[in-house]
Amino acid sequence: MKVFLSGYGKMGKMVEELAAARGWEIVGHADIDCPENYETAPKADVCIDFSGVGAQRALLAYIRRTKTPLLSGTTGLTEPDFDALHELAALVPVIWTANYSTGVAVLKKLLRDCAPILHDWDKEIVEAHHNQKVDAPSGTAKQLLQAIDPKEEALVVHGREGLCGKRKENEIGVFSLRGGTLAGEHTVYFFGEDETLELRHTAQSRRVFAAGAVRAAEQLAKKAPGYYTLEELIF
Repeated sequence: MKVFLSGYGKMGKMVEELAAARGWEIVGHADIDCPENYETAPKADVCIDFSGVGAQRALLAYIRRTKTPLLSGTTGLTEPDFDALHELAALVPVIWTANYSTGVAVLKKLLRDCAPILHDWDKEIVEAHHNQKVDAPSGTAKQLLQAIDPKEEALVVHGREGLCGKRKENEIGVFSLRGGTLAGEHTVYFFGEDETLELRHTAQSRRVFAAGAVRAAEQLAKKAPGYYTLEELIF
């Protein structure tokens, strides 16, 4: 496997280490501070992207030029950014997810299965990350919300303060905690009458995300052009 790395920060270097351990060849890397590398980088079997929104335009130009499959984990993307990724999927296989952890993929599947059964229970999502994370709520929390409420019918609340009134029937609270060096923790609560169901995933380090991305990249490189989910690649 030949890999081009888009983003060469902590995640990019971790991906590089894991890819090298498999005997894969890193054909180059680029980032926001060296965007010119996108213009000269060769085609690869897969591009693994953990860069930033500022690199998006140069990254997509590289993919169109080389027809390299794209695996992206960059967070903070806007609706137009996602539209561009979907358009790109007509040319090459593409996957984007905020979390490449296998455990989180299983958690999303569990939520899709149990949410219709617990439709009349109150639901809340709490996510916690290290104090350097710049966006909130996390992309993973948004995906868990989508798994619970795929038709986006719920009233999403990101904070409660003062006399906010009693909880509304279709309300889902999503709350963010930031502190220390915590890699990531996501908890989904279902509150019923006299009982509570709690589903939680904890990442002990960012390595689980890099390892999951490398596993998914190996599968993505074998696919035809299209927009894939992590579940489609690993289940």
